[in-house]
Amino acid sequence: MSAVSEPNISSSKVAAVVIGRNEGARLQACLTALSAQIDRIVYVDSGSTDGSADFAAGIGAQVVALDMTLPFTAARARNAGLTALADAPPEFVQFLDGDCVLQPGWLPAALTALQGDAGLAVVAGRRREMFPERSVYNRLCDAEWDTPVGPARAVGGDMLVRHAAIDAIGGFDPTLIAGEEPEMCVRLRAAGWTIRRLPVEMTLHDADMTRLPQWWKRTRRAGHAFAEGAALHGAPPEGHWRAETRRALIWGAGLPLLAILGALLWDPLALAILLVYPVQILRLSRRMGWLRAGFSVLGKFAEAQGALGFYRDRLTRRRAALIEYK
Repeated sequence: MSAVSEPNISSSKVAAVVIGRNEGARLQACLTALSAQIDRIVYVDSGSTDGSADFAAGIGAQVVALDMTLPFTAARARNAGLTALADAPPEFVQFLDGDCVLQPGWLPAALTALQGDAGLAVVAGRRREMFPERSVYNRLCDAEWDTPVGPARAVGGDMLVRHAAIDAIGGFDPTLIAGEEPEMCVRLRAAGWTIRRLPVEMTLHDADMTRLPQWWKRTRRAGHAFAEGAALHGAPPEGHWRAETRRALIWGAGLPLLAILGALLWDPLALAILLVYPVQILRLSRRMGWLRAGFSVLGKFAEAQGALGFYRDRLTRRRAALIEYK
């Protein structure tokens, strides 16, 4: 990564909150790049055993050890970072995952946007995969990060946030095992704030996905987040993740069940319903290519598994287990 020529941004203007657990070299790259741009860094460590906390302290970051006797969520880790900033709150907070590297041009552009619009609470830019050539799953991630610029409804884990805005809504929901950033954005927009994606390179991310089971777990987690998000904010007018949950359940569970039950109870020809899947792949391929189309359709089965798991846990009043892919 090339060095930046500007001096570090003062701690009163911007502070960074980085979360991580056993990220190793990825965290070292993250904090090294970040320390060249921001004076005040809080690193929230979630029980690492690879020396991450020691490295962070050595580079000058304030290290917060998350209480691992309580169920872990990324939302709880981010809130811990916000709490560590409470003694001298900065004007803006750069949130970053420990497997990401902040790009040199991001902060100047993001600060210009936030300072130029008093109603703007959050900005995010283009996240890219470091190694899309290493696996099809990394390439799928890179395509996923390529979202439209302009007004947005939500962002992911990398973002520059106006501290007063996120503080006023109480930060992230610590009970969510996934989807905490979009849920936070729902509450920000309900409070009258706006969110924007900028046409600027923001971070390099290392998904490190090389196997199908990793991709499946990550997609299952998305399905869980869809269902939980819809349960929280799915009512009109927000309709948060209702469409995503509905598509996952129809394509990933409803149609296969209909085909199998139809074949068992009425006519084996009911299995012809399954022909809708190659047709759907063909239809989607015209817009996103064969690779993404195929995985988009396959992913509905993983999303349905995640959504149904959420409903099961809610019915049995069981706390959802964390779904990690690496």
